[in-house]
Amino acid sequence: MGSWDLCAGGGWVRLIFELQKPSASISSTSSAFLGQSTNNSRISKVSVPASAKKNEIFKCMATPPSDTTVYKTKVSRNANMAKLQAGYLFPEIARRKAAHMMKYPDAQVISLGIGDTTEPIPEVITSAMAQRSHALSTLEGYSGYGDGQGDKQLRAAIASAFYGKLGIEESDIFVSDGAKCDISRLQILLGSSVTMAVQDPSYPAYVDSSVIMGQTGQFQKDVEKYRNIEYMRCSPENGFFPNLSTVRPTDVIFFCSPNNPTGSAATREQLIRLVQFAKENGSIIVYDSAYAMYISDDRPRSIFEIPGAKEVAIETVSFSKYAGFTGVRLGWTVVPKELLFSDGFPVAKDFNRIVCTCFNGASNISQTGGLACLSPEGIKAMHDVVSFYKENTKIIMDTFNSLGFKVQGGEHAPYVWVHFPGRSSWDVFAEILEKIHLVTTPGSGFGPGGEGFIRVSAFGHRGNVLEACKRLKQLYN
Repeated sequence: MGSWDLCAGGGWVRLIFELQKPSASISSTSSAFLGQSTNNSRISKVSVPASAKKNEIFKCMATPPSDTTVYKTKVSRNANMAKLQAGYLFPEIARRKAAHMMKYPDAQVISLGIGDTTEPIPEVITSAMAQRSHALSTLEGYSGYGDGQGDKQLRAAIASAFYGKLGIEESDIFVSDGAKCDISRLQILLGSSVTMAVQDPSYPAYVDSSVIMGQTGQFQKDVEKYRNIEYMRCSPENGFFPNLSTVRPTDVIFFCSPNNPTGSAATREQLIRLVQFAKENGSIIVYDSAYAMYISDDRPRSIFEIPGAKEVAIETVSFSKYAGFTGVRLGWTVVPKELLFSDGFPVAKDFNRIVCTCFNGASNISQTGGLACLSPEGIKAMHDVVSFYKENTKIIMDTFNSLGFKVQGGEHAPYVWVHFPGRSSWDVFAEILEKIHLVTTPGSGFGPGGEGFIRVSAFGHRGNVLEACKRLKQLYN
């Protein structure tokens, strides 16, 4: 006597088998295992135990699975998590890429989807990090916890290199493990009762973190929006800058320039209007300038180039796309001392408390890398990295333009925003992946304003970018 557990008809059953000697009245065609099954079960394959002898017959019967008790706590799930729609955009793209690679194991899949850097970190930066790492193994070079706000020398270097005469001091700067992490810390700072506005389309972390914090209502499937979020439509028709006269005032405005995903960068005049709009309504701007080094002309690289911005804005920045630090993790957030809550309390003091409570500071090795980035040699090396990706961007833009597509972005950002009128973004994503093994990003993943677009990233090895463009020409020529 023995048993197997196997899946049949969508559920698990236990089969009890008994080995018997064959009988003349039983033929191979009448056995449920040795002959054609006459029922409608979905058992496709059953393995005979190795201990079974030749010509032995199995007598089987199905029994219900034994009852199992799943222990559950008394803690209710965070209702805000239940509001989130599907998975976060980029892990979902990675999941679909993995499924495609299983389907086509011999295909050369090229990824120009997730905005992850691909080129080596310049040696002038890694050599400094290596020296710092080795120093930690000596009594003289070891250090433990550092300043939660970040190494003072690094903060001073950031203030000098990026803010010059803008009035931003090292005490206004909080060094972190990246801009994305700081976005969530800023949400904790702002709390669940604030109202929020975002560009549409925009980086999904702004909306998702707002949902998790409880700032929003339920998701409205008919319009693909969450209640209580003000979606500021940014389209080719308005130059990817929202019509502020139609925007409902909110407590917080998330604004990214150069924009991810559209690649557009706001002009000085546009940012003057944004700062004025925030002042008129008592709002705080969270300004994401993670791609500022990609700007090609005299557009502002910091919101603090705009008069009065220190009274209404926070700026978050990252080394990720400048120095290839997507895995090293290092960024910073500027919270000017002039920025006050409605009761006059400095926002920076509360953010310092959030940082000290939720964070023990960026890695000392990463911060050493940041200092090396801001040396004269490091700054040149970062500009070389940026130039390489901008060359990739031009190759991609030229390809889509030659095929007759309407292409946006690219000039001031490492992203190309391509329009497929009348088509679903996910359908275009699936078509390109299935037919030419190329991963892009569906525009609708960045908000309803992204429907009908795909984002193509310039982060890739040159050979892969050239091959991807060759395949695109074969597909759409």
